[in-house]
Amino acid sequence: MASDYDTDFFEWTQHQAAALAAGHMSELDLANLAEEIESLGKRDRRELASRLGVLVMHLLKWRYQPERRRTGRSWWNTIRTQRRDIRQLLQQSPSLRRLVPEMIEAAFLDVRFDASQQTGLSLEMFPATCPWTAEQVLDETFWPDESPTSSTRQIPFPPSPASP
Repeated sequence: MASDYDTDFFEWTQHQAAALAAGHMSELDLANLAEEIESLGKRDRRELASRLGVLVMHLLKWRYQPERRRTGRSWWNTIRTQRRDIRQLLQQSPSLRRLVPEMIEAAFLDVRFDASQQTGLSLEMFPATCPWTAEQVLDETFWPDESPTSSTRQIPFPPSPASP
C-alpha cells in the first residue's frame, strides 16, 4: 500500500525508494518526488553558504583579534571543522564549488557585521569586502596573519588552553 506524503513522510520516502529501485513507475508520486529531489540540492547550497559564513567570520576574528588566539581553541577548531566539512560537501557535490566566490561575496556584509558585534571591534576596522580569495578561504594551510597583505603558510598548532 502506498504511503501518504502528508501523513507519514518517512514511510513515503521508503516506499518511493523501493518503487524506484524496483522500476515500479506507476507507484511513484512524481510531483512530490521531484520537489524533494530539488530540495536536496537547495539544502546542500544552504549548508555550503552557512558554513562559508561561519568560516569567513572566524577567519576575520583570527586576523583582527590575534591576541585572543591563545585564550582557547574555539576559533582554531571552528576554522578547521568548517574547512573539513566544506571539503566533504564539495567532494559530494563538486558543481557547488563554482558558487563559492559569489556566496562569500553575498554573505560578507552580514559576516562583517556579525564579526564586529561578536568581537566588540568597530565595523570600520573590518574591510568592506572579503580580503581573501575563495581559494584562500578554503585552503587548509591558509591562516591570516596580523598583516592584511600576508598570511602564514603553516597550519598553526591549536593554542594551548589559557593558564588559570
